[in-house]
Amino acid sequence: MSSKCAAPTLPILRGSLRSYPANGHMSFVPQIRKLVFEYCDYWPSSAHTRTFLRKHVEQLARDNSHVEIIVKQRNYKQPIVRGFYMNGREKVVPLNGFEMTMVQQKVQLLLDASGSQIKPLKNRTVESFTESPRGIWSGLHVELFKI
Repeated sequence: MSSKCAAPTLPILRGSLRSYPANGHMSFVPQIRKLVFEYCDYWPSSAHTRTFLRKHVEQLARDNSHVEIIVKQRNYKQPIVRGFYMNGREKVVPLNGFEMTMVQQKVQLLLDASGSQIKPLKNRTVESFTESPRGIWSGLHVELFKI
């Protein structure tokens, strides 16, 4: 009788099957992790914010289950909403005097933002780490054009 020995197999551990979230072709990881609403019960500038919180914050929490939503009372201060992001930054948007639709738009702006700092697109200087193959141009070393 001859018996064949099978090669021993290693057990598959649950921790080795973990995939780490990353933005890519088939997946999207929202960058916001927490929204904090702060409002005053007494000031009229917080009236629309209070109405938004009473009517829409539950649905907002259901629609964005990946975001922790906190509502804090901040007496005698203007209403604000803070967005905390994965990269450690936070954005603060004042909500004083806004209608309910504007409050909703500002909250959506925070939900859609990446948390990175806004970089101006105009007037950016060109920086190069390598030297030009033709050298540095100077108007003093140009031959004069003769007619």
